[in-house]
Formats: sequence, structure tokens, C-alpha cells
Amino acid sequence: MSLHVSRREPRAHWLLLLLAMAVLVGALCLNGYVSGIVGGSGRPSGAGSTTGVPQEVSRGGPVLRLDGATPQARRIPDETIALTFDDGPDPVWTPRILDVLRAHRAHATFFVVGARVNRHPELVRRMLAEGHEIGSHTFTHADVASARGWRRDLEITLTRNAIAGATGRYVTLFRPPFSSGPDGITTADYAALRSIARHGHVAVLADRDTRDWQRAGVPEILARATPTPPGTGAVVLMHDGGGDRTQTVAALDKLLHDLTVQGYAFRTVSAALGAPDSIVEAPRGARIAGTALRYAQWGAARLGDALAIFVTVALVLGLLRLAAQLLGAGVHRRRRRRPLRYLGPVSIVVPAYNEAANIAATVRSLVDSDYPELEVIVVDDGSIDGTAEIVRRLRLPCVSVVRQPNGGKPAALNTGIAHAAYDLLVLVDGDTVFEPDAVGRLIQPFADPDVGAISGNTKVANRRGLLGRWQHIEYVIGFNLDRRLLDTLRCMTTVPGAIGAFRREALVEIGGVSASTLAEDTDLTMGVLRAGWRVVYEATAVAWTEAPNTLRQLWRQRYRWCYGTMQAIWKHRHSLLQRGQAGALGRRGLPYLWLFQIALPLAAPAVDIYAVYGMVFLPWWQVAAVWCGLLVGQTLTAMYALRLDGERLRPLWSLPLQQVVYRQLMYLVVIQSLVTALLGSRLRWHRSVRSGSAAALAVSR
Repeated sequence: MSLHVSRREPRAHWLLLLLAMAVLVGALCLNGYVSGIVGGSGRPSGAGSTTGVPQEVSRGGPVLRLDGATPQARRIPDETIALTFDDGPDPVWTPRILDVLRAHRAHATFFVVGARVNRHPELVRRMLAEGHEIGSHTFTHADVASARGWRRDLEITLTRNAIAGATGRYVTLFRPPFSSGPDGITTADYAALRSIARHGHVAVLADRDTRDWQRAGVPEILARATPTPPGTGAVVLMHDGGGDRTQTVAALDKLLHDLTVQGYAFRTVSAALGAPDSIVEAPRGARIAGTALRYAQWGAARLGDALAIFVTVALVLGLLRLAAQLLGAGVHRRRRRRPLRYLGPVSIVVPAYNEAANIAATVRSLVDSDYPELEVIVVDDGSIDGTAEIVRRLRLPCVSVVRQPNGGKPAALNTGIAHAAYDLLVLVDGDTVFEPDAVGRLIQPFADPDVGAISGNTKVANRRGLLGRWQHIEYVIGFNLDRRLLDTLRCMTTVPGAIGAFRREALVEIGGVSASTLAEDTDLTMGVLRAGWRVVYEATAVAWTEAPNTLRQLWRQRYRWCYGTMQAIWKHRHSLLQRGQAGALGRRGLPYLWLFQIALPLAAPAVDIYAVYGMVFLPWWQVAAVWCGLLVGQTLTAMYALRLDGERLRPLWSLPLQQVVYRQLMYLVVIQSLVTALLGSRLRWHRSVRSGSAAALAVSR
């Protein structure tokens, strides 16, 4: 139908949407990359060949300078200990280790993980303020020997910038993760260290590896840290991050006490070697880049947390909706069917705007109804395709045509209602074909005087194509299961425009069909409920409608539906505080719409994004198992719904594709509708181009 409004429809800003998605994916990738940090739990790969490692390196000291033609290896002088700590900073253990060092007036070298520097920059600044030295331990604790060249360079650059952003300094010392002493260097390790040396880094390995991550006990850690023979200088490797370091803290306190008594001095690596300070002033660009990296990492982490929350919300809402639908459908199915009987004459109103493709089939299906007494009123709402002439040429009994200037579907409905002779009214879209018994079955609930409106069962006529199958599944599962549940809860929110029945008394009481929303059927139904009438669902009253044939038409239809539903929810929000049927709408129906037609679609994309994210950063089989589990649950629900509606199971083969393509479109519809509502914009009516599928169905029958 056509409805004139003063403001234009806002465009769908696809470029902005794609940009937002790119930023989202980039942030999640950053968070996934950063979250790959592991503790010092051992080298992931086995020992490799050592044929390419010079003897002066494998048999030399732990401090290696490899940027020249000839490698240089240096040892720590006697009676000097260079304590080194890997995998920090850690908010729990690093402060405790710093406290122990300060109590013994000792200094150490901390090889920090860049991503953790971004999380706890204040700890790195404390290290420097208390006279300690800082070195690089990569950005994510990556094994540099097995990493590709670009990944290795990225790890070094990001760590350098992270430290620069936190402290304003560059570091030149580097320790590879999963390393120990020079005698353990493989050919791959050596090649990686030489590559890293080109960045200006000096490699620092260890003489004594405490392997404190094994938590073998304080005496064992102490024994591994103590140099042999006594008096020998050493670089001692310990950890201040990556896990529980209770034993490390205790062993450190004991080690400092015992070796100080033996005459040892505890210095940083550079101070122990008498070398210049390894920490230099960072250029302004590196400080800015490091600060930006820290904020980006923080934002990505918060986005990851939000994604996890959205995934949880989506899964919980999805399971709740599924359970409620199945329970409600089961209760509705067990209700006793009403016997068919004559309830009085019926007026059928058909608003039509440019419905030449289907109007003849629609009118014939109504006239061919097996209900004994009815009239059909076709309201031509300013059509320019000859709709009225087609109906008149049919020359069918009990069919009249009313023509009016184009005023929109609500106006056409009100015109038809005003011309109707009877008090039981059936409202039908101009592209809908009724089953012969549909009118009679539809009005049977009017035997209950409290019933003011009845929804029939709408089915998709053009379901042969992939898009048609998807909509068919949606109609059967989403719409009809929802209607069964809401009928059971006595708060059904929508009598569809394709097939619905109303008492004239109910319509007069609420002032007719309103044009204040774009979902006039939902608005009308809510108005009937608020007036105190019951609204029910009659699943046996079947009508066939033509669904959109293209994604563009589908988008425009669902965009209008979704936006109009939001308008109707807002318009009838005061029912939350009312009693009776109005209260049932406000405290059951409206929350159901908010939760499952707005909140769930807004949260559900997180499940798909998390699936893609998980395939990259999590064990793929776990993600695939969860996705397949959800798909199995949806398939079983679809089977139940199709059987409940008397439909074949053949369309289920398209369900996996529906989850990948169709569902995403529906999510975007809700997102853009919400944005439109928040911006205060208004949409105009859109009419889908009809192909005559409903008419073809009528002919085939």
C-alpha cells in the first residue's frame, strides 16, 4: 500500500556498516591474538638440529650479541647473580617479587610480555623506578624459532612500542620464550636470534633455569637457582607471571638471604657485565604508537567481553524461546477442536493497491468458499494497473468494488469496513488465496462472545526457490509457533493482514484501523486486546500468500514490519500497567516481542561472529561441535513445527544455508530498524512487486 509521509526513508549506509564490521573483526582479531598468551610451561616444539649453531655460542655465556659477523657471548662475573624474571608483569605476583627484591636491596632484570605490559603499565614503571632493568619477551609469548618472519618481526615491534608507550623507553635486551641455556639452542633458535639482533636486541639466556613453573617445591627451586661451584656468577631464570608463583616468591626470599651471606651481589644483567644502560629514550612516534596500541588492546578486550555477554544472552534467549514455543505449541495442539457451524453472515474486505497479478485468484478463492453466506468487498486504493477492472470483469456474485484515491492500507480497510453489511469481518490482503474451508474455520472461535479477533494460518505460496523455502520455514517455525504460544498465554500480538477476522463491535470500540504505525495489523490487534477482547489463533484456517521474490523486496518488507512493530510496542506501552487482557498484552506480549523479536536478533549476530572468531583462535572442532549442536536443535524444532502444520520435511535441507545467509539479513533488518527508531525517522509504505505466485497456486489446485 502507499502511504505519504513528510520525511524520506533513511538510506541503509552499507559502507558504514561494512566499515563497522571491519573494525569489529579487526578488534576481535587483536583480542584473539593477544589472548594467545601462555605461561612458561615448556617449549611447544621438540628439540631440533644444532648443526648450524657455532660452538662459541653453544658453549659460551648466556648473553649473546649476534648483530655482527662474529657472534659474541659473555658470562656473568664471579660472585654476581643476575636474577631474571619472565612472563610478567602479573598484577598478583610481580608486586610481591618487587617487594622481596626491595627488602633485600637487590636488583633484577624483568623480561616482560608486551600484551601484559599494556594491561599493567604501572608495574613496568615501578620496575624502572626501583632500579630494575627491563627486556623484551615478545608480545604474546610466541615461540620465535617456529614463527614466520613477519610474525617474529611483529612480536618484537609491538613489544618495543608497548614498553615505549608505558615508560617512554626502548629496551635492547631480549629473551626468547621457552628458552634456557646456550647449550639448548637449536639451528632454528640461532637463526631467529640473529634475525632479532637486527632490531638492535641483545639475547639473554640463562645459566641456571629454576623451572619454577613446575612448582617442584621451594627446596628444589632453591637448589636449581644456586650456582655451582660456589662463587660462580650466573644468570638465574625465574618467573613472575604465567601462574601461581607462591613457591617462587618464597624461594627468592631464601635465595637472596643465603647468597648474600655468601658474598654474592644481585645486579641487573647490564650492571653485572659493566655494560651501558640497555634502556634508552624512545622516539615520540614510538611512544604515541605504544599508547595507541594499549588503548586498542583495552578496547578489543572490552569488545571481547561484550561479545561473550551477547553470546550468552543470545543463547539463553534462544533456548528460552525454543522451550516456550514447544510448550505453548503442545498445549495449543491438545485443545479440543470446535465443531464447524454457521455463525451468521460474513463480510470479507480486500484492500488492494496494484494487485493485478493476484486479485482475480484472491477473489475467486473467497467466492468459492464453502461458507454459506458471505460478501466480498474489494477496495481499490488508487491502483493504476487495472485492479478494479479485473474484479469487475469477473462478474462474480456477492462481490462489489469500491474505488477511492490512494490513501494507504488503513484507509482502504476502514472504507471496506464502512461498506460491509455484516458484523463478522474477515480482512484479507489482495495477494492471498484462501482454502475453501478457511472462512468457516477462521470464524468458529467467535462462538465465544469474549473473542474479538482471530488469526488464521498464513502459508507461503512461492516456496520453490531457496528464498521462498527460507521464508516458508520462517512462517511455519517463527510465526506460527509464536502464535500458538501467545494464544496459550492469551496475549497474541498480531493478527496478520493476510487472513484475520474481527468483530465489528471491537473495531468500532477502538476507532477502526489506525494509520499511526507501519504495522497496522499489529497495532490493530494490540488495540483490540487493550479494549478487553480476546485474540486467538485458528491453525486450521489456511491461506496462501505471495512472499517477496528478491532479497531487496524481502529487506524492504521486513524493515517495514520490524519498524512498525517497534512503533506499536511504544504506542501500547501503557498496557504494562493495565488489567485484564490489556495487562496480559503489557506484561506478557510486549516483553515477548522485546525479548525475542528485538533483543534476540540484536544479540544473535554475536554467536556467528564468535563462531568465526573461534574458528581462528579456538579449537575448531569445539566451535564446530557447538554450531552443529545448535543446528540440530533448530532442525528438530523445525521438524516438529512442520509436522504440526501438516507440512513435508523436504525444505529442511535448506536450513543450514538459512542460518548463514537469511538469518543475517533478518538481524540487519532489526539493527537498522532500531537505529531508524532512535533517530526519530519515519518510513514510507513499500509494496512488493507481485509475480502472481498465489494466483498460480490457485490454478494448480
